[in-house]
Amino acid sequence: MMDFLWPGMLYSLVFVPVLVLLYVRLQRRRKQMAEAYGGFGFAQAGGGRPPGMRRHVPALLFLTGLTALFIAMARPETVVNLPRIEGIVMLAFDVSGSMAADDIPPSRMEAAKAAARDFVDRQPATVQVGVIAFSDSGFSVQPPTNEKETVLAAIERLKPERGTSIGNGILMSLSAIETRTKPEPPSLYTNLTPAPTPTPTPVPSGTYSPAVIVLLTDGENTANPDPLAAAQAAADRGVRIYTIGIGSPTGALLNVEGFTIHTRLNEPLLQQISLMTNGAYFNAESAEELQEIYDNLERQLVIRPEKTEITSLLAGASIFFFLTGGLYSLFWFSRVP
Repeated sequence: MMDFLWPGMLYSLVFVPVLVLLYVRLQRRRKQMAEAYGGFGFAQAGGGRPPGMRRHVPALLFLTGLTALFIAMARPETVVNLPRIEGIVMLAFDVSGSMAADDIPPSRMEAAKAAARDFVDRQPATVQVGVIAFSDSGFSVQPPTNEKETVLAAIERLKPERGTSIGNGILMSLSAIETRTKPEPPSLYTNLTPAPTPTPTPVPSGTYSPAVIVLLTDGENTANPDPLAAAQAAADRGVRIYTIGIGSPTGALLNVEGFTIHTRLNEPLLQQISLMTNGAYFNAESAEELQEIYDNLERQLVIRPEKTEITSLLAGASIFFFLTGGLYSLFWFSRVP
């Protein structure tokens, strides 16, 4: 189906049948003149075979180009399936105290924030980015948005807090994704008790939404809920989780603000989370590796129907018909109409 931004310009199409009638009348007049003067030998003056029906081809091409141009003047729109990168990326940051460690200069937290800022800067406007911070509990810092300055400001506010609850980070990310993708209910007043929100039906295996979670942590899970149960909830919704581990699985002693603490990365847990959701696990031991990890994150290519103006296509088609008609006339009749 085609719509028009300037439908009034379609009235210009009335000139098309008028031009057809004028052309037919001109051809009849030319035929009458040829018959009238044929006895004097003018009809055979040019020699060779008469052009026949091909003499009408240039006129037909010019008429087709003119019709396309008149339609283009009305600025037509139609629905076109356009491939583009879009979706929601939730950046879930572990803000436990060990993120203040300086083994990745200037600190783990600052290196993670720098890599995330660079990632946000390179996202197209069709990708919405949200930020979740989690320590021994999860809390939203920034709902998904395509306003980059807002997301960068949220990342800048991140600071080390207390323990680590990976499950809370995943569940808060899923909640932010669901809030963004689900249409808002109408704001109508009612005194009825609201019905409980139904549990989403798990999507078929192999189905993935254009929403992903990038979960970054440097330690073991120390608080409920169970991270694997949260990962299963993500898998049931078709949300992939890319896990990024900072640190060593064997453990290390870190100096954090004058205190020595022991931290150990639970790498098998992060690998299992990414495997359950068909994501990927990465380990980063330097700021450069963090940058490379963000570069390698898989983007989701979506084919989405959009109403698009096709004026330029019709205008280009009209030029093509004009040029073709002119070249045809030049090569066959040695003249430009």
